[in-house]
Amino acid sequence: MTTAPARWTRIALQSVGWFSLVSALAGMAGLTGGGGMGLPLEWLDGSVFTSYFWPGTILGVVVGGAQALALAAQYARLDVAWGLHAAAGLVMMIWIFIEIAIMLVWSPLHGIFFVTGLVQVIVAVLALGAWPRPFLRRRASAPHA
Repeated sequence: MTTAPARWTRIALQSVGWFSLVSALAGMAGLTGGGGMGLPLEWLDGSVFTSYFWPGTILGVVVGGAQALALAAQYARLDVAWGLHAAAGLVMMIWIFIEIAIMLVWSPLHGIFFVTGLVQVIVAVLALGAWPRPFLRRRASAPHA
């Protein structure tokens, strides 16, 4: 039996997860049905994409799906939730990195969503127990043979 992470980590992961999920779904809607949200098609030059439909679909399904999976596991109180939150944060950061690499354009939104993913990873790793309690506790030394 494992102990539940601190309340603040559960609330933080839930908040970041919902923010990222809603943002990914809104981005998918805007890119697939909203005509690319006014983004110039030239930003896709040199990529495999001829429109924003498939990037929007990937955003909603992969990025949003990872967030939805982490949140579902958290609501179901599954121990795997914290690892799924870490994975979802990594997916968000990778998405932003690849988006910038393809489009060769940077927006403040890229920074916001990259930091959101980074915060999610850090808090999830803390929820997994990476921070010892108490922080400066010493391990008992093993007897010398």
